[in-house]
Amino acid sequence: MLQPAHIVTPRFLKTPDAAIHLGLSARTLEKHRCYGTGPVYRRLGGRIVYAITDLDAWAELGARRSTSDPGNGVVHPAKRLPAGAVQR
Repeated sequence: MLQPAHIVTPRFLKTPDAAIHLGLSARTLEKHRCYGTGPVYRRLGGRIVYAITDLDAWAELGARRSTSDPGNGVVHPAKRLPAGAVQR
């Protein structure tokens, strides 16, 4: 008899899949990586991967309840930060 296969949930996503997870284009995620404004990533061999927990934590920085809610963090646009800007 065949044993039921174990379902493996991925912990890391490559850039295209990470972008889909966040609802962004892969190019936008690449720009965030270059400018240092995006989620934490890892280089495994020659591949860039993102932990799902890091993607969710980065997206959570942008969580707001209303337009007047300052929130707990900032998700910067995918462009170079001005000198002196604080990256969280």
